[in-house]
Amino acid sequence: MYLCYMNGEFIEPDKAVLPISDLIIQRGVGVFEVIATHKSKALMLTPHLNRLLNSAKSSGIINIPDIEFMKKIIREGISKIAHEVRVKPYITGGDNFDEASGKFTHPRFFVIFEPQEHMPKEIYDHGVMLEPVPFGREDPNVKSVDYRKTYQLPAGAFESLYCPDGEITEAGHSTFFLVLKNNTLVTAPLERVLKGTTRSAILDIAKNEGLKIEERCPLWSELVNEDAAEAFITGSVKRVVPVVKIGGITMSNGRPGEITKRLANLYDEYIERWLE
Repeated sequence: MYLCYMNGEFIEPDKAVLPISDLIIQRGVGVFEVIATHKSKALMLTPHLNRLLNSAKSSGIINIPDIEFMKKIIREGISKIAHEVRVKPYITGGDNFDEASGKFTHPRFFVIFEPQEHMPKEIYDHGVMLEPVPFGREDPNVKSVDYRKTYQLPAGAFESLYCPDGEITEAGHSTFFLVLKNNTLVTAPLERVLKGTTRSAILDIAKNEGLKIEERCPLWSELVNEDAAEAFITGSVKRVVPVVKIGGITMSNGRPGEITKRLANLYDEYIERWLE
């Protein structure tokens, strides 16, 4: 970790302290974001912070900082570091829950600035395996700090894949896309999943490429019946990662698919459009 913003100042990470009375510690009440940088500018800063504010509001957290204040802090922190960073702003539940209103009324805001470690090249060259699990995110409107279930993976799995009731919603840390054999791109609708920032960019690129898009939950049967040609996941830091195996099902003959590679290349080509 390079730096932390807390209590109105930028401090060394080992000096950052939260009181044990904060409900992020006692009850896991808190929301966060992970924002990548490129050429020392934040990637999709506004969409990330809008999602952070929406997550806080959906969690009953009020009296939160406004978006312009958070942008100022994040940009100032980035400017203090000579390397690309991963920015993680948090809003905690604070120390007080008001039973009358049902709200967390005294939240804390802090930001962690840590090294941005790029994924190994072989992940993009060879693709990854996802482990299907029979449940979904508890609340798709909230990027909560509770990611415990996403780490319970078998050896070799890159992430979990949420597959409730025969549908596929999203991966544990990423948006999931399925490419059908008729070149249709399928991804779950926003009422079912967290609003991925990279998701929006990929959908825009796909539309410009003339791909047919269906915003619905991909079906497990589409994998079993071999209607799907390829798959990939997206995220702020990982960008576009090919998926070559889902549980015991092999995708695209075990190699990254051509549409996946084309969208990944275009995303990298256009990335400066989304810098703030």
